[in-house]
Amino acid sequence: YSCYTSNGNDSKKFKRDRPPCSPSRVLHLRKIPCDVTEAEIISLGLPFGKVTNLLMLKGKSQAFLEMASEEAAVTMVNYYTPVTPHLRSQPVYIQYSNHRELKTDNLPNQARAQAALQAVSAVQSGSLALSGGPSNEGTVLPGQSPVLRIIIENLFYPVTLEVLHQIFSKFGTVLKIITFTKNNQFQALLQYADPVNAHYAKMALDGQNIYNACCTLRIDFSKLTSLNVKYNNDKSRDFTRLDLPTGDGQPSLEPPMAAAFGAPGIISSPYAGAAGFAPAIGFPQATGLSVPAVPGALGPLTITSSAVTGRMAIPGASGIPGNSVLLVTNLNPDLITPHGLFILFGVYGDVHRVKIMFNKKENALVQMADANQAQLAMNHLSGQRLYGKVLRATLSKHQAVQLPREGQEDQGLTKDFSNSPLHRFKKPGSKNFQNIFPPSATLHLSNIPPSVTVDDLKNLFIEAGCSVKAFKFFQKDRKMALIQLGSVEEAIQALIELHNHDLGENHHLRVSFSKSTI
Repeated sequence: YSCYTSNGNDSKKFKRDRPPCSPSRVLHLRKIPCDVTEAEIISLGLPFGKVTNLLMLKGKSQAFLEMASEEAAVTMVNYYTPVTPHLRSQPVYIQYSNHRELKTDNLPNQARAQAALQAVSAVQSGSLALSGGPSNEGTVLPGQSPVLRIIIENLFYPVTLEVLHQIFSKFGTVLKIITFTKNNQFQALLQYADPVNAHYAKMALDGQNIYNACCTLRIDFSKLTSLNVKYNNDKSRDFTRLDLPTGDGQPSLEPPMAAAFGAPGIISSPYAGAAGFAPAIGFPQATGLSVPAVPGALGPLTITSSAVTGRMAIPGASGIPGNSVLLVTNLNPDLITPHGLFILFGVYGDVHRVKIMFNKKENALVQMADANQAQLAMNHLSGQRLYGKVLRATLSKHQAVQLPREGQEDQGLTKDFSNSPLHRFKKPGSKNFQNIFPPSATLHLSNIPPSVTVDDLKNLFIEAGCSVKAFKFFQKDRKMALIQLGSVEEAIQALIELHNHDLGENHHLRVSFSKSTI
């Protein structure tokens, strides 16, 4: 089927020095994952031109992809030679086939491939009838804008222009993107080459989360029909014009946005470079690729380096599953307890186990419910001061925290919290997911019984060693209040000490960090 298989059994030996095939519009793909779909294979070719045929040989983990022109196939091979494409996180290898075209008319199981090809060409040519919506949704309204307005809610991780480009490119060629902050919300305007693609992207992505349980996309059609991009930089880009200046007068992040990502020290490490994502179309920087020749979708290749931010929730964009165990160092050995770490890390996810190291009590392992929560806790807590020392959190090389065997000397340093009633994130979609904020000097208090007064609460915090700068009950509802303390460190320590404090009348105080100030 391909150049190097012609010499039968010897092919294994000579794979490394096989002769390069001459270009053909038929490409041979090897090592494809067994559960891959026709659409995923096709999406590898889409950015380079029309895909005219496909043959899957699942038993051999191989596929053949026929492009409309040899030129498109050459561009594709040249593009994927320095950067191996991945499907479902597995590398896939592409080279020219020695077939000039694919003859698949009489093959029995070609129906799915043909259906997938028809679906894709319908999207590309604009005769798209979308499933899922009411019948009139299928027809694109005349004069409908190719520009989408995107608002990102629950922004726990920075979302960069590159990330938006990768996600939206799956639905067609993205020409321009402008990102900005308005009403303290991160927003973007994104222009497709064709309104059909905008319609398709809105149908598929509106309401989806970019990352698990956060960064929710809210998408509308813009009233604008075209975007005017003056600068190519990390805030705005015109993918059709590589000659635009970068413009240096633009502020990078509005102050409230920067605050939402915590102090600079907190996010500097995992988000090296453009928020830890690779440039242009998401490949490691080392290849030095800038990809002007390919305006368009790189299908399920997206976000290869998203290990930094846990798992992608959009189907087809899976990051490397990270570890859910954190190594926490530089703790104050005299004051830290497993319960204290459980309460503090529990602000960012459900803590299952905590182990303070027997021989080195300034170090501990904290096992979270999943990698996403571990990442959130690490991003928000590493670099914060606790009991006079700057805490550091990194991913541990351990996959789980071992409990001590019966009768083993442990001094109560290892605790299992997996069945604790204090987990904040047990219910999927709970409001708590939307109220995760970086540590701040202002705490949000809730579950306050009616009989408890301002002074009662102030005194509670003063007795815990805090200086209270300001206090206010919520207007509508005296069950909730904000309290501002002398420093972020005081607030962290007060949260550890007073979360779940018994206020009487069967009410236990709930404490979390607030994004507001009083």
